[in-house]
Amino acid sequence: MDVQPKNRTTMKTHRIAILFTLLTGSSLVSPNTFAQKVGGPCEGCEAIYESPVPLENLKSTVMLPDVTWEGKKPLGINGTVYKADGTPAAGVVLYIYHTDETGHYTAKSDAKGWEKRHGSIRGWMRTGANGFYKFGTLRPAPYPGHSDPAHIHITIKEPGLNEYYIDEFLFDDDPLLTADQRRKLENRGGSGIVKLIDAGNMYKGERNIYLGKNIPNYPATRK
Repeated sequence: MDVQPKNRTTMKTHRIAILFTLLTGSSLVSPNTFAQKVGGPCEGCEAIYESPVPLENLKSTVMLPDVTWEGKKPLGINGTVYKADGTPAAGVVLYIYHTDETGHYTAKSDAKGWEKRHGSIRGWMRTGANGFYKFGTLRPAPYPGHSDPAHIHITIKEPGLNEYYIDEFLFDDDPLLTADQRRKLENRGGSGIVKLIDAGNMYKGERNIYLGKNIPNYPATRK
């Protein structure tokens, strides 16, 4: 049975994909460079590939650089990533970043790439067979002098698709998260509003993520 690409354009694409895999060492990157584009414009989403660890070797749990218990009560946020059919989604990469406790995206002096814009408080996770993810960090502050509520940005990279953003993590008890702002949320990937519970030495919250929910151009074959 002939399983070769049917035309020269496809053959060229396959050769480029193979070369890209060899150069990057990541099977999560190269095939999806040519995948159907979903999610619309996404400035800075390519920062997901700046992980210091190859994407396929990421753990499902990460502690962001700012996390500490010394005089602080950090956040622990976890959840499950689900496919559109309701089953847990394995192999999904999550990239998160946020402001520091002063509301600024502060980067290290030797920062490169998108770290210069996103700051150094960022991290990467990859779901296992159970779709689970978890991260620890300190609660970010809102932008100084702005009305935007405090938030944590998140980019998703699922197998077979390009990277795209979903709704930011927001905090239900944030006075800046007004009723009007709640109504305007797109709920990409489901609601990003997290209710925090005081667990003594830290605050805990949960957010489940639903792949394809309210994501433009999401393939019907995955729904």
